[in-house]
Amino acid sequence: MKKVFGLIMVGTLALTFVACGSKAKEEAAAKAKADSTRVADSVANVVAMEAAAAKAKADSTMAADMAKAKADSIAAASMTKKKK
Repeated sequence: MKKVFGLIMVGTLALTFVACGSKAKEEAAAKAKADSTRVADSVANVVAMEAAAAKAKADSTMAADMAKAKADSIAAASMTKKKK
């Protein structure tokens, strides 16, 4: 009876170590996944900011071109009036 009880205790102890041993691996995997998600989000934010800056620059250039075209049109119209 003592031997059976001893074997049950050893088996229980071994099972306890095996059951608790994988938690560290699971936590490391979860941390790695969270880190990779954080990095991917950071990269996406940088790309979005670059795209927004490029769009703002294009909009600014277009607005300047439109203002210059308007000024040229006004100048051409005033030159036409002076000729008459």
